Amino acid sequence: MRWTEQEYMEYLERTGKKTVRQEKKKSKYNAQHIWKDGLCFDSEKEADYYDSLKVLTKAKAIKGFCRQPEFVLQEGNEEIRAITYRADFIIFHKDGTYEIIDIKGYEPEQWKRTEKMFRLKYPELKLRIVKKAGL
Repeated sequence: MRWTEQEYMEYLERTGKKTVRQEKKKSKYNAQHIWKDGLCFDSEKEADYYDSLKVLTKAKAIKGFCRQPEFVLQEGNEEIRAITYRADFIIFHKDGTYEIIDIKGYEPEQWKRTEKMFRLKYPELKLRIVKKAGL
């Protein structure tokens, strides 16, 4: 479930839990979470990319986009949980094609395995890794 900042703060208040801001907890790769349009982004690069996609959609250069599409990389069962991958964006182009976008400031070792699994399971999908802000 995705929450807006206000819904998340209300939930924390109701349950008596502390916020990340209150705990001064660092993110996994020292990226700053950014709130924009009531949505939480894992990094400033991701938020900037979102802004670029909004402009392209408004200018009708692309048909649209979606945040955080999820893909099953390996099926699970009652005993073993499925392995999934959640990308940052999926862009729907006007010609009917689409591409999966993942914003990376740093590529951890786990990412290499995830990328291999994705490309093997979904060879027909275009996966693009973006390391710089902008398109």
